[in-house]
Amino acid sequence: MAISVLDVRDTLAAPRVRVPARLVAATSDAVVPRRLPVTIVAAGLIGVLESIGLLAVALTSIDTLLSATAVPGWVAGAALFAIATWVVLCAGSGAALIDGAGRTMLMGVAYAEMALVSALLVLATVTPLFPETPLRLPVPLLGLLVLTVPVGKLLLANAPSARAWVAAGPRLRDARRDPVRAHRLLATVTLGIIGGSLVALAVLSPVQAGDAGLTGTVSDVVYQP
Repeated sequence: MAISVLDVRDTLAAPRVRVPARLVAATSDAVVPRRLPVTIVAAGLIGVLESIGLLAVALTSIDTLLSATAVPGWVAGAALFAIATWVVLCAGSGAALIDGAGRTMLMGVAYAEMALVSALLVLATVTPLFPETPLRLPVPLLGLLVLTVPVGKLLLANAPSARAWVAAGPRLRDARRDPVRAHRLLATVTLGIIGGSLVALAVLSPVQAGDAGLTGTVSDVVYQP
């Protein structure tokens, strides 16, 4: 029983519940999907495209470099490991930035690339390190063109929209049911068809029947009397 005006007011009015601001923000983020900023897309694509370019250059030039210069095996192995690490870091940092996991890796790779290009420019100025450059460009101009890649990544990663994207954390993903569990019968039938097709291809495909050079099938070779 209410014994004062305040007690009567509390009994008639709806209870007031305080919700923390962090919980409200998290709920709003979960309901409303976030839009991917243009700076994040650009920086991530630069990292991924750079990794593809490094891989293409390595595949097309590594044979020529190894055959033209007599280098020890451990040096060639270390160079290949460094290039592979560089490719993985470029692609991984770009993907991590797009996903919102962080920008530390991308910035670290960009700073390392700037230091590497600067050291190569100093060596090219002091010693004849690059006797011939692509498109016969001067070494300083080529160095400045290469520096645009890490500098561009740093500028895009330090943009306010990129900072806000990373500060909000990774994107929330909808929990989806495993398609294999949802369609177990269909997956089993598909696997059986693929296995039967491979077995039939292995048994019926033409093979060399012995040293005579005659064509036949696997079944003829296995069950030949």
